[in-house]
Amino acid sequence: MFKIFTTQCNLLLVRLMPFLRWWPQVNRKTLQADALAGLTGAVIVLPQGVAFATIAGLPPEYGLYTAMVTPVIAALFGSSYHLISGPTTAISIVVFTAISQHVQPGTNEFISLTLTLTFLAGVYQLAFGLARLGALVNFVSHTVVIGFTAGAAILIATSQIKHVLGIAIPKGESFIHVWIDVFHKAGDINGFVVLIAVSTLVTAILTKILLPRLPNLLIGMVVGSLVALMLSDNTQAIALVGQIPAQLPPLSSPDFSLSTLKMLAPQAFAIALLGLIEAVSISKSIATKSNQRINASQEFSGQGLSNIVGSFFSSYAGSGSFTRSGINYSAGAQTPMSAIFAALFLLLIILLVAPLTAYLPIAAMGGIIFIVAYNLVDFHHIKQIIRFSRSETAILITTFLSTLFLELEFAIYLGVLLSLVFFLARTSSPEIPNLTLDTDKTTGKRKLINTSKKPLAECPQIKIIRIDMSIYFGSMNHIRDRIQRIVENEGIKHILIVASRINFIDLSGAEMLVNENNRLKKMGGGIYFTGLKASVYEFAAKSCFIIKIGSNQFFDHKSEAITSITKNLEPDNCIKCNAKIFIECPK
Repeated sequence: MFKIFTTQCNLLLVRLMPFLRWWPQVNRKTLQADALAGLTGAVIVLPQGVAFATIAGLPPEYGLYTAMVTPVIAALFGSSYHLISGPTTAISIVVFTAISQHVQPGTNEFISLTLTLTFLAGVYQLAFGLARLGALVNFVSHTVVIGFTAGAAILIATSQIKHVLGIAIPKGESFIHVWIDVFHKAGDINGFVVLIAVSTLVTAILTKILLPRLPNLLIGMVVGSLVALMLSDNTQAIALVGQIPAQLPPLSSPDFSLSTLKMLAPQAFAIALLGLIEAVSISKSIATKSNQRINASQEFSGQGLSNIVGSFFSSYAGSGSFTRSGINYSAGAQTPMSAIFAALFLLLIILLVAPLTAYLPIAAMGGIIFIVAYNLVDFHHIKQIIRFSRSETAILITTFLSTLFLELEFAIYLGVLLSLVFFLARTSSPEIPNLTLDTDKTTGKRKLINTSKKPLAECPQIKIIRIDMSIYFGSMNHIRDRIQRIVENEGIKHILIVASRINFIDLSGAEMLVNENNRLKKMGGGIYFTGLKASVYEFAAKSCFIIKIGSNQFFDHKSEAITSITKNLEPDNCIKCNAKIFIECPK
């Protein structure tokens, strides 16, 4: 008894503190590998953090604070060994859109509302995790994220066009209106500002091609800053980012007033949903390479806690980053300690280079954000989706266009809703193949075979079908129609259902089967079942489904079912029948 109690306590402790699961694996060798991977990640996230905060409408340091706090908490309380959380482009643009509706970007009120939004998103995510709802992500097509991020990439590039061209465009304008303003103000484009942006852009691209091991974005920012320094005597239009404070993430407090919480709750839900889809998708993608098992519900909790804690340390909403997570795995990370090392190294780098950010031009930052936006578009998967799946293409185009022309949170909801509609449409029309007996020429054994694969004779009095999906409220009409067509078109009143692929039967589905069985019984027939899974059989017994149908119509083996059913057939028809497919058939 004491041993069982101890085991239960250990399991509870591991569930509350998931890092205890991988902590015993940490040793000198793993620490060396994780430290190297962490240093690589810190160098990469430095320019990204500044860029993402700019996209979110926040001071640059808030992106770096998010990259310090969020990955540590997510690593300690998540399930993936290689996922690196922090600021992301998609969530940054949603944050900007959500908060800029209410206050001016860059103000103290904007920052306060952003922290509140982050806290609420974390609460949603944590609630999903505690409720063990990780499996819900499986029902949302990844095409939603691909379509949304592609649309977000264009919005992000559009938001930076004024900084790259050096023209004045009013804040808060829609996607279409921004490009109309660009067309009308083409004569005001500042050549010096464009040169800074282009030099940054070209340097970063060439570095990526020629020297892929070096941090191309960071080098691009340095070159852009040097070009701006050389051109500073020729124009006063070169705006600078400003110096980033060289300090630890300061304490902060979200606005917990009821009016603010009610105002931001819908947008926070959209951010929570997007963040969860991103994090779990990235975790599972990398897990296929590392052979690690991902607990989606635990990942929900880790992401939720990271955003809740981050909101009290000047961090805005974050999620898993595909770029940084992929590089983390490629750099040889062994445990989640790599994420912790990345945060620590980033802090050291900030303390050293923070004064240099005072020379970083906003135009150079715009060039970097252009590259970030381009990398968001998953061209490979978009081509595959358009080529192979009409339903996924519809989801892709709908989410993409909604992102460009509607509210961003609505675009997420619409994409998720559409993917669920297509999923339900597929599950509501399960495959129901006809089966008949065939003899294996090598072994001589008789087995049921799909008649569409091998056209063989069927019994004219017994219809054998297999339902290849669960019987629930969504699929019951399709199944009922199939049973009724068998009776009306083929005149068969004995139907044997091979239930080996049925994972569950809900109350609506059970009621439908009982009604159809009663109808066939009045005609002298019935519905029979064989091969029910243990869990399905247990539900059928508890819900009185077996009693209502009749326990004599449920069989463990197909041979038992056929032997029993043939006793109820019309003997005159059996004598005239030429099929003779069963051993029980009269000779």
